[in-house]
Amino acid sequence: MKIIICGAGQVGWQIARHLSGERNDVTVVDSNAELIRRATDTLDVQGIAGFASYPDVLDRAGARDAEMIIAATHSDEVNMVTCQVAHSVFGINRKIARLRSQSYLDAIYSDLYRRDHMPIDVVISPEKEVATAALQRLSAPAAFDTEIFMEGQAQLLGISIDSDCPVVNTPLRQLTDLFSTLRAVVVGVRRDGTLFAPEAKDQLFVGDDCYVFSHHDDIARTMEIFGKQTTKQERVVLVGGGNVGLTVAQHLESGPLRVRTKMIEKNRKCAERAAEGLERTIVLNGDGLDAALLAEAGISRADAMLAVTDDDKTNMLSCVRAKAEGCPYVIALINDPTLVPLMTHLGIDAYINPRATTVSSILRHIRHGRVRAVYSIGDAEAEVIEAEVLSTSPLAGKKVSEIDFPEGVLIGMLRKEGKVIRPLGSTRIDEGDVVALFALAEDVPRVEQLLQVSIDFF
Repeated sequence: MKIIICGAGQVGWQIARHLSGERNDVTVVDSNAELIRRATDTLDVQGIAGFASYPDVLDRAGARDAEMIIAATHSDEVNMVTCQVAHSVFGINRKIARLRSQSYLDAIYSDLYRRDHMPIDVVISPEKEVATAALQRLSAPAAFDTEIFMEGQAQLLGISIDSDCPVVNTPLRQLTDLFSTLRAVVVGVRRDGTLFAPEAKDQLFVGDDCYVFSHHDDIARTMEIFGKQTTKQERVVLVGGGNVGLTVAQHLESGPLRVRTKMIEKNRKCAERAAEGLERTIVLNGDGLDAALLAEAGISRADAMLAVTDDDKTNMLSCVRAKAEGCPYVIALINDPTLVPLMTHLGIDAYINPRATTVSSILRHIRHGRVRAVYSIGDAEAEVIEAEVLSTSPLAGKKVSEIDFPEGVLIGMLRKEGKVIRPLGSTRIDEGDVVALFALAEDVPRVEQLLQVSIDFF
């Protein structure tokens, strides 16, 4: 498949990395020649230096026979014009654009406007994706990462293993014997910075970060078994009143739990806008690093604090200060993945990586229709893929123990006849079943061969 990716920044580079690794014909376009050089030096892609919205640049990128274009530059306007040119001049069938401005989103989500005037098939809003991720983190406060699968019936949980974890130093195969009715599977472990898919004989050690698939009804029990307590989030402090903070606050206001929320925003105009858009949330104008302002927001009595400013260091330090003031659970928005290893040392419970959430969202829309969901873990180190099993798939009609999975692949959950179950070696996978697979990045192409979804995207 021939795909043009406009924008060679972090998101564009990661998408190019995924798609080129799956033997697609990928061309990356960016006005920054250095970014193009980095992409062509490290990936199996072609590169064009130039403005993505220029017809002659798209022509040089091969737009006349391209099947898909992904506009992920830093400019909303460039992304929209690029899709318009791709449609009107070159007739590219599939067009995906990343847009940030709420004003554009409101207009484009209007069916009439979008159909008649702006030919964008899929709109990706990083702020909305990040806000959704933040709300998911708040829903599982003891997990450092979380994502929903199987239409809400299963959830991936990132759990840090502490010294008080009851199953530490226990072989994973014994967990099945000890907790025979628990619908949960450990699919990934990060140890000393390396992520791997564990074997049945492997143990969990203090300091490990593990990824666990759990049935939605067993989440509380799973967290308890791994030494974590689940608490209700009744009081939340938000640091940052931009699009992400505002969206989170609006969802908390409209949610069934009626969470009491206070927001701290440094920019006065932004704070005023947030105050106008919220009904029950108290908005304070000031610095989220100010101890007095945090005290005024009631940080010592808060159940959670979420720092979502556009500055990583502010987010990290405000979380550290909140912890010092007695807040039990803090979440930081982190754009720079090199800062993530500092989270544990600083006592930050969870983080949100906007790049990973955006990449996951785009991948969901460019995979074949049988793939229900894709979630990117870490710095694109692994993927969790939810897909329906086709009759032609090598998985169909076989027991789990009979399938030759790569070492870096594990089945997390299986939905059969509408019920989500924990797969055992004796479990038979049939056509129409839905599987959720954890796969290290290098094994994703093999997984798509097993699912038979890599040939055709749409």
